[in-house]
Amino acid sequence: MWYDNFFNGLVQEAWKTAQTDEQTELECDFLLDMLELRPGQRVLDIFCGYGRHALELARSGCAVTGVDIATESIQELQTAAQRERLPIEARAGDFLAVELEGGFQAAYCMGNSFSFFPHNTMQTFLRKVAGLLEPGGRFVADTALVAESVLPDFQERSWMQVGDITFLVENEYDVRTSCIRAHLTYLRENQRVERHSEHYVYTVAELQRLFQEAGLTISELFGNLDGSEFLVGDERLLLVAKKRTR
Repeated sequence: MWYDNFFNGLVQEAWKTAQTDEQTELECDFLLDMLELRPGQRVLDIFCGYGRHALELARSGCAVTGVDIATESIQELQTAAQRERLPIEARAGDFLAVELEGGFQAAYCMGNSFSFFPHNTMQTFLRKVAGLLEPGGRFVADTALVAESVLPDFQERSWMQVGDITFLVENEYDVRTSCIRAHLTYLRENQRVERHSEHYVYTVAELQRLFQEAGLTISELFGNLDGSEFLVGDERLLLVAKKRTR
C-alpha cells in the first residue's frame, strides 16, 4: 500500500507540527463523550500515529491499544507510555493484518486515515473493526474526504506552510475509482521530500450502506467537534457508529 512508508522523516515532522495541543484536547474530549468512555475500558486506536489521542485517553484511565504501520511513530508512543507508565499497548503493523484480541468497548480512527481504502478493502476494514468490538461497542471515524466535503470545492493544486516546512499538494481525481491521487512535495532549506498518496472518496450514503453490511449502525454525523450536524460543504465529518447487539 502507498502508506507503508509514507509517514516518516520530514513528512511526519510536518504532520506533528500541524497538530496543536488545543486541537488534541478538543478531539479527546469529543472521543470521551461520543464513545462514552469510562476508566478501565478497552479502547482501540486505529492508525494511532505517535499517539496523541492514545496518550490522553490512557491518562483518563482507559486501556488503549494503538496500531500503526509507521514503526517510527510506534516507537515514540511506546517510549512515552513507558515513561508515564500508562496502560497502552502499541503495535507496529498494517491494521488489516495485525492479530488483535477482541472485546473492545470502543474504537476510533482519526485524521483522514479512514479514506485510505477502496471499496472491497473498506468492507474488510469495517468488518474487522466490528469484529473487534463487543456488542454495543462504539466507533468514531474522522475524515475530511467524503464526497460532500471535498468535491464541492476540489483543489487541484495548493501550497501550505507548517512551521518552517512548505509543501505542495497536486491532486488528480479519478472519476472511475472515486480516488484522489496526490503528489506531495515537502521543502525545508536544502531538504526536498516527495510522496504519493491515494484517498478514496465515498458519499455519506455509501458509508451508511458499508457500515450496515459490517454490522455497524451510524447514529450521528457531525460537521465539527462542537456537535453541529454535518452538512454539504463542511470541511470535516465526524461519524459515530455502534455495533449491533444482534
